Amino acid sequence: MASRTDHERWIAERMQYIESSGIRKVFELARSLPDPVNLSIGQPDFDVPEEIKVAAHAAIDRGANAYTVTQGIPELRAKIQADIHARYRHADREVFITSGTSGGLTLALCCTVNPGDEVIVFDPYFVMYPHLVTLAGGTAVFIDTYPDFAIDVDRVRAALTPRTKAILVNSPANPTGRVHPRDVLRDLAALAAQRGVLLMSDEVYRVFCYDQPFVSPAEFNEDVLVFDGFSKAYGMTGWRLGFAHGPRRLIQEMIKLQQFTFVCAPSIVQHAGVVAWDYDVSHIVAEYRHKRDRIYEGLKDRYDLVRPEGAFYAFPKAPRGSGSEFVAEAIRNNLLLIPGNVFSKHDTHFRLSYAADERTLDRGIEILNRIAQA
Repeated sequence: MASRTDHERWIAERMQYIESSGIRKVFELARSLPDPVNLSIGQPDFDVPEEIKVAAHAAIDRGANAYTVTQGIPELRAKIQADIHARYRHADREVFITSGTSGGLTLALCCTVNPGDEVIVFDPYFVMYPHLVTLAGGTAVFIDTYPDFAIDVDRVRAALTPRTKAILVNSPANPTGRVHPRDVLRDLAALAAQRGVLLMSDEVYRVFCYDQPFVSPAEFNEDVLVFDGFSKAYGMTGWRLGFAHGPRRLIQEMIKLQQFTFVCAPSIVQHAGVVAWDYDVSHIVAEYRHKRDRIYEGLKDRYDLVRPEGAFYAFPKAPRGSGSEFVAEAIRNNLLLIPGNVFSKHDTHFRLSYAADERTLDRGIEILNRIAQA
């Protein structure tokens, strides 16, 4: 039997720089508390719409259970490709189906980043970004966006070096709920084009824009690589269905790597995705706009809180101490949140998700306002 020393020796060095997600720790804690007020979960609180479930069941029943072609079934690719072409009119833009949005991100970074390459990431960031850059052998370069989580394109320009391979932007953003303005995304896209840097755009919260129309930097730069998916808009987080689109040369390499990693997105889910693509989610977005308003109005008088414009998160500043200390206090009051340092180099804020029913939101607001005054 191998010794503990052997076990340690077998672990790749890169894993020293990849920590277990603080979000998972809170999820584990949620299972141990009686009836917690849970504002930690970053997934929709509605079930998959019935029409989409029926399509999945029908795919199973007719035997569509085998591997598909690596790039995804033609029916789904054709629907998405038609919409993407109508939106951007890029002759070289190609779509393929990924195993979740995170699957697309993983493929893209592994296909583009060489050891030592730099990838610009905006802080706060989705928890996965720096770890995926590390996995690819690159270095994440963080650009601070506090206090209002706005991108300063001049700061991006100053951070560019000969080693900069890519810039990774997320709008609407997790964890802040920020939707970056059209002019900022335009200027960021122009800078990337001017300097020959790949701009990657994570658009998985695309439909959840409450105060302004969604804008993609791909409108301004034909080489932007976009990641999107079905998980948030249709409540399909566990189904692992995403897609990516960008310059054909990049997409070809991502498809090649998918062949030897994920193989393909889940076959049954792809067939359900054909139906999901035509499902109208406007009523869901309207409900989430109402949830956003409820949370913001309930907390703005006692918290330093940038009004979320999209996604389903708010990122308030802790009223005292560090974000981690405040989250610990909230947990002692049966309220589950995520400390901000899971998403940031700072430990000053916390993330809450308002993807919850109104009773849970009201209980959360009451606890947060009560402990803010303690």
